Amino acid sequence: MVISVNGSPLVLDLDNILLWALVGLVAGFLASHVALGHGLGLFWDVIVGVIGALIGGIVIAGMLHFTIAVAGHPIITAMIMAFIGAFLLLLIVRLFARGGYRRRAF
Repeated sequence: MVISVNGSPLVLDLDNILLWALVGLVAGFLASHVALGHGLGLFWDVIVGVIGALIGGIVIAGMLHFTIAVAGHPIITAMIMAFIGAFLLLLIVRLFARGGYRRRAF
């Protein structure tokens, strides 16, 4: 399946979906540990990372024109932008969460 995004083709196949999941997992895992101090589990780390990648790509790069690029490494660049977006997402969720979840040491 091919989708056109801003004139450039986006191919949805198994390789791209697995790559999105990998980038989402790494970004969500790092962001949850930095922002919350603990992980959210495999599924929620991937979800937070993928949503963070959307926030990083659309809001930060598209609207604010702020990009980070590592020369020759587009996956690392995607992970950094996804991490920034996921970190901002978790900070906003933590800011507006009432009472919230408190983790105990035992």
